[in-house]
This record gives sequence, structure tokens and C-alpha cells, in this order.
Amino acid sequence: MYFTYKFLSFILYPIFLTIFFLRILLTKENWESFREKFLFNHKENQSDHRKLIWFHAASIGEATSIFPIIKNLIKRNSELKILVTTVTLSSSKIIKKEFSNEKKVIHQFLPLDIPFLVDKFLNNWKPSFVLFIDSEIWPNFIFKLKERNIFLALINGRITKKTFNRWLLVKKFADKIFSSFDLCLASSKESLEYLKNLNVKNAKYFGNLKFAPQSNSYSGSDEKILNLKNRKVWCAANTHFDEEAFCFKTHIKIKKVFSNVLTIIIPRHINRTKSILKNSEKYGLKTEIFNNQKEINPETEIALINTFGQLQKFFKICKSVFIGKSMIKSLELVGGQNPLEAVRAGCKIYHGPFVYNFQEVYDLLNSKNISKEIVDESSLATEIVKDFDNSNKNISENLNKIELYGKDIFNKTMEEIDKIIKL
Repeated sequence: MYFTYKFLSFILYPIFLTIFFLRILLTKENWESFREKFLFNHKENQSDHRKLIWFHAASIGEATSIFPIIKNLIKRNSELKILVTTVTLSSSKIIKKEFSNEKKVIHQFLPLDIPFLVDKFLNNWKPSFVLFIDSEIWPNFIFKLKERNIFLALINGRITKKTFNRWLLVKKFADKIFSSFDLCLASSKESLEYLKNLNVKNAKYFGNLKFAPQSNSYSGSDEKILNLKNRKVWCAANTHFDEEAFCFKTHIKIKKVFSNVLTIIIPRHINRTKSILKNSEKYGLKTEIFNNQKEINPETEIALINTFGQLQKFFKICKSVFIGKSMIKSLELVGGQNPLEAVRAGCKIYHGPFVYNFQEVYDLLNSKNISKEIVDESSLATEIVKDFDNSNKNISENLNKIELYGKDIFNKTMEEIDKIIKL
């Protein structure tokens, strides 16, 4: 099976080149990501003989989950250098912004999982330890790391039922892959059992690392700057196709109670803002695309956010946040997105029934009355109206409920990483 995988990766190389050219034209890639993913050009290792830890995180959610780990490591270990690889443009921007003043942290796009590219990448960086995050499984990278006897860990490992069943179709190949990991820290009890069934020898569960404390917790508001002092504001974050219409209908219902309501929509893919704007016209709503200007027009009913890195800014001024990718039945088996950034800003969280990818997170938040499942626009509008009426919402209470839990997960994870570094 592995021979087949290697052979196909070689054969498909020219096809991948063509696909990536098309993705550039569609602005889903740029020339920097193209050159680094095919290693036509890549950053040189200038580690000065220091140990280099390589973290690989696919996109924004996975990358931000390891920010506390990276910051802790560079604070305590002056001899360490850290390489972070991702695959998406958005994650690259977030990492570069977060560590813009930190020379010990380098970002590069992950090359394609093709043997000769893998060898070239590893020969350049010569990592001492490698930590893959979440569900990133790349066989050629894994087997090459094993050949070189480089410690490989899966951190916050996530295996869904759907993914597990797929691995069972190639069980011998899957066992070979997962037995190559020296350590797996599962993100859920379910993932722990799946990992053990896939022949992982050293699997542990502490909790989901995304609960770990972040440095960008609640600290004031931008209400005055945005000219929102007298507005009732709620936010819909990381919305997907069709969920914006759900938000428009919710807005209309809230408007019957609070005429000064403002709905902020932050779509998961900001390239959709123009089509969302056009769709809002069907509902007769005054909609504005917000491109980081200082103020939102007082007449605006729907503000569509069209820039990256704006979530915290708007979470801070909202009592209530709806998290998207949770109302779409067709995405039932991949539904749900991380609500914790909004929780840390002191918001009450609302979500639909389809949160499979974050079920354990939502179960905990729901049990502590931090989040609540809603079924339609009427139930969401009712809850948001209640939040608007409750002017004494205790922000610190929500933060404290997850802080201790998150610290425990983080500390136990760091203990394991420290063991790796000392090897």
C-alpha cells in the first residue's frame, strides 16, 4: 500500500503543479506558497546548531492552538528554534503577525508529501523533534522521519468516526503509519480509543488543547471607536453558505424588539462577502462591507467583515455570538467550529445542532451554561433579546469557568513536550 502511495505521489506531481497554478489564479494560493510547497524556493535553516522543533498545523484553528506552547518554549529555552509549517494563506498571515518580533520562530508552507520534496525539506531543516497538530497525517513525511529516527508526536490528535472507518479500509497501512508516532496526545476520549485501535503505542488524553489559555483574552471594548455606543450588537462568526440567510432572518425578528440592533457577520471565507451583500438585498436590509474603517455607519443593519484577524475586536463588543458551520445538515459529519475565542471575550455562545467536530467542547460549554444549542432563527432571536435585556452579564464568570480547565490541559501537555526536549 505504501509503495502505491509513493508511486502515485510521483505520478501526480505534474498534475499538482497544474492545480496549484489554477489556485493562484483563484487567489487561493500565492507565489510564495507555490514556491515553498514545491520547494522551488524555501527558507534556509540558520539554527546556529540550536535544537529545532518543527510544528505542523494545517490552518488557523490548529495554528492558534499551539501559540501558547510556542510562546512558553521560546520564553524558557533560549537554545531552541521553532519552525511552524501550515498549508493555508490565512494561517500564514496569522502566524507572521503573532510572531513578527520573534526571530526564533520561522514560518514556511508545508511542501507536498512527495518523497524527493520531503527529503529536500528535512535535509535543510534537520529538525530535532516534530509535532503534528490535530489530524495532519502525511505518510511520506512520517516514514521519512521514522527512517531518520526523529521523535514524532501527534498533539491534540483528532480522529473522527468517519475518518476512523476510512482508515479501517487500509488497516495494515494505517497501523504502519500510526505506530510510527512516538507519542499521541488525543483531543477527546473518542479520538483516544480510535488512536489505540490504529496501533498507537503511546496514547494519552488530557483534554482538548484549544481550551488552553490564550494571551488575547477579554480586555475592554472598541464600542466608541466604531461608533456603536448606542447600538445593540450581536455577532455571527465563521458562517458558511446559507447561514447568512439564517442570520438575516434572525436580525429581522430581533429588530421587532430592538430597532437599533446591529448584526455583525464574519464569514469563514471572506471572499464571499460580495455575494452575501447581494443576498442581503433580498431582505431589504441596509448592509455594509467593513474593511477596517474606523466607524460603522449608524444606518447600517448588517456589517460584513472583509478582513482577517478581526474576530477578537468584534467579540469584545458583543454579548451574544452565533458560531457557524452548525446549521447545515449536509455538513453534519464535519460540522462545528471552535467557539473558545468568543468565550474568552466573555460572550454567550449559540450554535446549531451540527457540531460534530467540536462536540466535546460544546458539551462542556453547554453544561456550564456558556453555550446553548438553537434550532432556528426564532429560538436564536429569543435568546439574543434576553441577552440584550441582561445588562449585568458577568464576563469574568465565563472566563473563569474554562481557565482552570484549560490551564490543566496546557500544563500536562507542556510536561510531555518538556520530556521530548530532554531526550
